[in-house]
Amino acid sequence: MIHPNAIKRGICLMALMLLAPAYALAQTPAGSWRTFDDRTGLERGLVVITEQSGVLTGQVASILDPKEATRVCEACTDSRKNQPILGMTILTGLHRDGDDWTGGQILDPQTGSVYRCSMRLENSGNKLVVRGYIGVSLFGRSQTWLRK
Repeated sequence: MIHPNAIKRGICLMALMLLAPAYALAQTPAGSWRTFDDRTGLERGLVVITEQSGVLTGQVASILDPKEATRVCEACTDSRKNQPILGMTILTGLHRDGDDWTGGQILDPQTGSVYRCSMRLENSGNKLVVRGYIGVSLFGRSQTWLRK
């Protein structure tokens, strides 16, 4: 005879297994992300990513260093030239491609350079690996952002 608690545990386990793929698909990079300096590893600020009609956009929401917080993008060559970095849209056009988000662009406000961009969630959606590259993804660099 099967114990009633074993049946309950089995039903719960089956429900979790059925819901897990749906949860993974529902995860999105939308939210607030802590960013870090490549050289020092120190936290730099916060980027807020929003999703509208399946397309991601990201804006600089805060900059921790008070001197940096008042900077403008002197090196930018598009409409963002001489605009404040705080509040600036730096991520555009990313859309879901399986487990990744691709097809977008990212601006490095320090250099004014715009790169192709892809990203993927890791660690149950708590880490976001953001890759900027020229041409093909092989020629680029990645940063890991942490969900706030």
